[in-house]
Amino acid sequence: MLRYLFICAAVFSLFLQGCAGAITHRMGASLSAAIADQDDPDTVRAGSPAYLLLMDGLIKDEPEDQTLLIAGAKLYSAYATVFVEDPQRARRLADKGRDYGRRALCLDAPVFCESDINDHDAFLAALNKLDQDELPSLYSYATSWAAWVKARSAEPLALADVPKIEAMLARVVALDEAYERGEAQLYLGILRSQIPPALGGRPELGQAHFEKAIALSEGNNLFAKVEYAHYYARLMFERELHDSLLKDVLAADPVAPGYTLGNVLAQQQARVLLDGSADYFGE
Repeated sequence: MLRYLFICAAVFSLFLQGCAGAITHRMGASLSAAIADQDDPDTVRAGSPAYLLLMDGLIKDEPEDQTLLIAGAKLYSAYATVFVEDPQRARRLADKGRDYGRRALCLDAPVFCESDINDHDAFLAALNKLDQDELPSLYSYATSWAAWVKARSAEPLALADVPKIEAMLARVVALDEAYERGEAQLYLGILRSQIPPALGGRPELGQAHFEKAIALSEGNNLFAKVEYAHYYARLMFERELHDSLLKDVLAADPVAPGYTLGNVLAQQQARVLLDGSADYFGE
């Protein structure tokens, strides 16, 4: 789940935004743009660990700098989700990403660091008090928490956190449905396409989120179509939709400002899914 996380989060603010002074701002913005437009994932895979260490050092010096915490949450969570194959290492990196995300949100809303926030009703009450000023920290915590759950997908206690993550993303969409060019819609599309109607699921909600995500990115986010096929079309056993979406991805030019790296990875995944289509659908 959420393989596109590195793209939809970290590439837009990998290093970055507001580290320390105008020169660092410009360097960070230029670096994030270069990564987003990189068409060689292996280059990003090899280069990113240096920035994990750099981010740790910057946060150690400025432990309450929210911009740094958000950037650290995005970078650690994305790298753990997309590029780390060793499960134990992925969990360690996701731990740090979630911690940075939690700390960032707690600067805006200290209630999220109080012990009684574990109560679901208290959690929802606190969530509903957040407004647009808290969108960056809320979204960062939600996505870094999602990466943390992915790293522990075999642990039932971790999966129990999914309703809270879904509630956080729903709050993001309620405050701004186009936030991050539809990325929150994409997350919700995945989360709401997990359970078939026969078991009480409402995947039509997931489908609506996927279509919004595609529209809000003006069709540039090819991962939205890949995940639409992977989660909704496969869940509903709609092969025609599944294959059509994936063929669109493979036929598209992956080069698009801010999306190129993600699109290259999306096309790799689309080929795998399309090659397995006949086996999956039994035709």
